[in-house]
Amino acid sequence: MRFRSRTVGAVLAVAAVSTLVAAGVVKNPASADGRTFSFAMVRSQGAEAANCIPNARAVVRVHPEGPNEILTIRAAGLPPRTNFDLFVLQLPDAPFGVSWYQSDMRSNQYGVARVTVIGRFNIETFAVAPGSGPAPNTHPGLDATTNPPFGPVHTYHLGLWFNSPQEAVAAGCPGATTPFNGDHTAGVQAMSTRNFPSLAGPLSQVGS
Repeated sequence: MRFRSRTVGAVLAVAAVSTLVAAGVVKNPASADGRTFSFAMVRSQGAEAANCIPNARAVVRVHPEGPNEILTIRAAGLPPRTNFDLFVLQLPDAPFGVSWYQSDMRSNQYGVARVTVIGRFNIETFAVAPGSGPAPNTHPGLDATTNPPFGPVHTYHLGLWFNSPQEAVAAGCPGATTPFNGDHTAGVQAMSTRNFPSLAGPLSQVGS
């Protein structure tokens, strides 16, 4: 009975994502429902080129809550029992620009994953470095020890990376190493919001 319950739950989760995608989130990639804003994530440029994770799909919902936003991602069609890392990005494709680590995300045995993050996810989301200064060298040889100065840069896109090259290869994707996890030893990008214009990512459509 417990196995049946888990199986039914997984089927319903996949169906929910598929229904939202089929209902227009992909054809019309962003929609507002009251104060909630929903949009889709799609396979990354690299995943499409390698023809891997062909069934990956995700729906993102951003809901204002007091001074912050609650961002929830529901994904399906991922490789099972695989770890991912979520970033807010300046650009959805390489070179990605300013990138901010948000959360880990792990798929279950059915390739379904969900994560909720609370923060600033709207038209005011940005990073700034008024000047250059020393930076923590947490991972010697990988971390920058100073930062370049830059004016405010808005970051309106989302990207999801495989947590390791080994997990990417197991999913049939390329095995390059990228800095997009806590140890800077992640795999390639799996999904992103590249279905939106580079300079008009979906978070730019969320009011402050």
